[in-house]
Amino acid sequence: MDFLEELQWRGLVKDVTDLEGLRERMKTRMMLYCGFDPTADSLHVGHLQQVLLLRRWQNAGHIPVALSGGGTGMIGDPRPTTERKLLTIEETQYNAECIKNQLAKFLSFEGDNAAVMINNYDWLGPMTLLEFLRDYGKLFNVAYMLQKDTIKKRLDSGISFTEFSYTILQAIDFYIMHRDMGLDAQIGGSDQWGNLVTGVEMIRKIMGDQEKVFGITSPLITKSDGSKFGKSEGKNVWLDPKRTNAYEFYQFWLNTPDADIIDYLKRLSLRTPEEIMALEESMKAAPEKREAQKALAEELTAIVHGQEGLAKALKITDTLFNGSIKDLTVEELKDGLNEAPRTQIADGTGIIDALVEAGVAKSKSEARTLLKQGSIQVNGDRAAMDAVLEKKAAFDGEFSIIRKGKRNWFLLTFGE
Repeated sequence: MDFLEELQWRGLVKDVTDLEGLRERMKTRMMLYCGFDPTADSLHVGHLQQVLLLRRWQNAGHIPVALSGGGTGMIGDPRPTTERKLLTIEETQYNAECIKNQLAKFLSFEGDNAAVMINNYDWLGPMTLLEFLRDYGKLFNVAYMLQKDTIKKRLDSGISFTEFSYTILQAIDFYIMHRDMGLDAQIGGSDQWGNLVTGVEMIRKIMGDQEKVFGITSPLITKSDGSKFGKSEGKNVWLDPKRTNAYEFYQFWLNTPDADIIDYLKRLSLRTPEEIMALEESMKAAPEKREAQKALAEELTAIVHGQEGLAKALKITDTLFNGSIKDLTVEELKDGLNEAPRTQIADGTGIIDALVEAGVAKSKSEARTLLKQGSIQVNGDRAAMDAVLEKKAAFDGEFSIIRKGKRNWFLLTFGE
């Protein structure tokens, strides 16, 4: 299969403004972009599909442009229900720089199809209101704008003129980069279809019907159980190691349900279709081995956190499930048990009271039973009935770890 056919096989093509025209244009090198608005100082796993799509296009010989929306980010793409909180210019530019640094991990800036990084504040920032209204706002009537899904969904709850104008700002990005850089296409999630079409329409109106550009969307990733993709325990899984460490990132993918993993592999793995089909067969033959989940977890962790981060994630995983926590450093313990329940106790608390206070046991009677059964470990050692938890014996004098059975972990810190 050719590159476009592979994208379709992976489920990465939903709508195209001109599919046959795109097929013909892809026979030679293209330049295409995807924009990322800096609403936070980090991207999260929900952005991975589009980030990796840029990398796929580059691997296929095309030139990817990663746009950090320092300008559009000050407005905000309309959300389905409510207005976005407006960020200051300082916040937006800081976030844009952070995202720019993250995007640099995924693309190559060397060779004859080197990637390009750009910030749309460079042209949107200096633009005057009169320029916006005369040169661009004049191109679209209100009836056309009201048909955009992102705007239509907000008509009942209300939408400000600020967010109403967002689609035109994104169209300006497309037009200016096509005019100044020869950019051919814009990619985005299916929720961006209206914005992509507006850009194509703007270029046609300003430069004429002979100017051929393309908008290409891909379906948003969904989970088979209906819950939102990209969250773990209700929290975003970020690409910034300071927000989501390598172990947590690895575990997010390792815990992917069987019903979702092949779809995720197709969309997010850079493995060949043949390799993915082989993993699908192995999953059918021995799902308990979770080879498909391990393959995706290792690949994406290495891309986002590097080989060092992957090695750390694998070490923590193996130790927490199969080894002794004494083999981990304090920092590794913090990473591996970051989501474990935490309780503060007094220095010198007896083990039975500690188990009840931490919620390990519902009563002192249950606590004694667990201790008799040998089901409780403290800092890697089996706990005795008369054990006392002391700050001086804690890891770095900071916290102690209780393990109940094989997979239940609790952190205890010490008050004064």
